[in-house]
Amino acid sequence: MRLGTLIIVTGALLMATGCSTVTMRDKGQAKLDSDPSYQSSEPFFLWGLVGTSKVDVNEVCQGREAVQLQAQTTFVDGLLRVLTIGIYSPRSARVWCASPSRKAVRS
Repeated sequence: MRLGTLIIVTGALLMATGCSTVTMRDKGQAKLDSDPSYQSSEPFFLWGLVGTSKVDVNEVCQGREAVQLQAQTTFVDGLLRVLTIGIYSPRSARVWCASPSRKAVRS
């Protein structure tokens, strides 16, 4: 009986640490797999209900175009959420900037 309980609890904890990713880029552009120009872990609390995060892409890219943005809950983010019972729920933010020769185009 104890082994069954351990398996169920372990499975539930692993599922609670699930990963998710939201990626934003121009229509038709392939997803970039290179290292991002900017990456940080942003703090949220109470299962992500409390807290805000703002990443200034103009500052990050220094006048270049942001070609891909991504918000992600990594395995480590999910594990921290489980270990703190949802009190601390970080999310990772990533920004990919265009090459230095490609400046932002304003329409």
